[in-house]
Amino acid sequence: MVAPFAAAGSGTTVPTPRRPLDPAGSRIRRWYEDELGWAATTGPDGVRLHTGLRFDVLELPAEAGFAMLRRLDPRSPVAVRGETMQLLVAAGSADELPGLLDWLEWGSLPLDLVALGAGAFIEAPTPPGWSGSQEAAVWVRPPEPGREVEPVLPALTSLTAVSTWSVVGGGGGAPDLVRLVDTAATQCHRARLRRASTASTAQPLAFS
Repeated sequence: MVAPFAAAGSGTTVPTPRRPLDPAGSRIRRWYEDELGWAATTGPDGVRLHTGLRFDVLELPAEAGFAMLRRLDPRSPVAVRGETMQLLVAAGSADELPGLLDWLEWGSLPLDLVALGAGAFIEAPTPPGWSGSQEAAVWVRPPEPGREVEPVLPALTSLTAVSTWSVVGGGGGAPDLVRLVDTAATQCHRARLRRASTASTAQPLAFS
């Protein structure tokens, strides 16, 4: 209930201004909650999806992400927001990413590859078939109602067993998490090298 306040110098009671309603945001949140059963909240920046519950998210540059998708088919939901690709993977994957990168000998190299797990969130992409703003995240491969439940990774027991882990929608030939991370790291590294090469050739020659 909104508490009224009295206008100065008068006996008139004026209601406290209300924040405008966001029917579009409410519809988007209901779609994710009702159609997919995903945890969503509405904040000042729009609808957010909580990670670490039904899925974790791998974030990488969109350039590297599209190159990765050309080389393997993880068959999991994929979204793009601006220059960043977001790949939904099994809940628990974020905790394993640092160890996997070390095991794959990528840990000592700078990579634009991060994972979002428990306690984090992503902007909710515009649901498939809906119109949205140009700045909004969009689905490259949307989640499908009825196939939205992701498996939870088992606890890490040994890195020799790591190749048995599956990404979202695992089975049926889907790449395991190790191949997914290795391919993503490879494409992130190549993208960094291309940017560094472009930047060096664009520098004017210095003359003393």
